[in-house]
Amino acid sequence: MPMLKPTWGWASLPFLLLIWIVAASQVPSYVLPQPWTVAQEAVRWIGDGSLWKQFRASMLAELAGFCSAVVVAVLLGMAGGLSRQFRDFVAPLNSLFMAIPPIAWAPLIMIVFGLGFFSIVLVIFIAAMFPMAVTIQEGVQSIRGGEVRAARTLGANPWQLLAHIYLPASLPFLTAALRIGFSQGWRALVAAEMIGASQGIGWMVSMGGQIGNSSQVLLGIALIGLMAWLMESLVFRRIERHYQAWRAD
Repeated sequence: MPMLKPTWGWASLPFLLLIWIVAASQVPSYVLPQPWTVAQEAVRWIGDGSLWKQFRASMLAELAGFCSAVVVAVLLGMAGGLSRQFRDFVAPLNSLFMAIPPIAWAPLIMIVFGLGFFSIVLVIFIAAMFPMAVTIQEGVQSIRGGEVRAARTLGANPWQLLAHIYLPASLPFLTAALRIGFSQGWRALVAAEMIGASQGIGWMVSMGGQIGNSSQVLLGIALIGLMAWLMESLVFRRIERHYQAWRAD
């Protein structure tokens, strides 16, 4: 088994931890607790099962919103990449929704649909879908016309072009879109939970702030960052590297 080659990236988290320890030693513990105090808080939450409950609630909402956004983004992105008329039609909508922070929609969505799971999923959907659709559309547009003309010369029909030319050539852009969409949706999830949820990691951070429990706040922040880092490092980057061959000029 090949050994992992050490890089400077391995030093970044210990460096951050050291800065945290030094900073926490300069202020009262109720303002900025030490890492081991936050670890004790985590043990308490794990011990009574509360941490898993909050994490599960957040992941269910994230997956529901993200997976729904993937389906719609693939359809819109492929259609926009293949049809200039459709691309011109959706361009102003893409610009509008991408310019407005997704969390700005949260109060309106919660007024219309009420507090709860569906409203949070809808916020995630808005946050993730439009960036993914634009990325996929750009990937389809980048496909060289010579490849398409060659396939048509060989008698390929539209469905064969889609299956054997457009989809394979778009895979690197699709995986990049998935990474962008998940991160955007994850940020929107946390913000929406802080505004109008009764459970989840964002709610956990918000409640910790309201009761003055900085250890709970930092525990929630650590979970948010850890989950985003794991998905980026263990899932999306590996998928992207798998399709690097499709990026050849």
